[in-house]
Amino acid sequence: QVQLVESGGGLVQPGGSLRLSCAASRMIFGFSTMAWYRQAPGKQRELVATIASGSTTNYADSVKGRFAISRDIARNTLYLEMNSLKPDDAGIYYCNGVTIYGEFWGQGTQVTVSS
Repeated sequence: QVQLVESGGGLVQPGGSLRLSCAASRMIFGFSTMAWYRQAPGKQRELVATIASGSTTNYADSVKGRFAISRDIARNTLYLEMNSLKPDDAGIYYCNGVTIYGEFWGQGTQVTVSS
């Protein structure tokens, strides 16, 4: 069983920054893909950013140029650096990882963007 634990969420003013972390219970180079998703109240969960095993990254159009996904293999940790945050970025952010054994999710971390 793989466990993913997110942290780093919180309250930030518009224009501010946060860095989310996702600690994995196994070596993350075993994941073919890792990703961040988010879900705002009343909305469907949406893909924010992905990073493949070869370090190729992709972003939702709404966060391009503001967010950066990265990983530290030595620390088995996935990150999401979020800058120039907007109220529309608020929601619960989930870490996701895909391995040959299946797809795994974290419990989520809340991001609130408000003045």
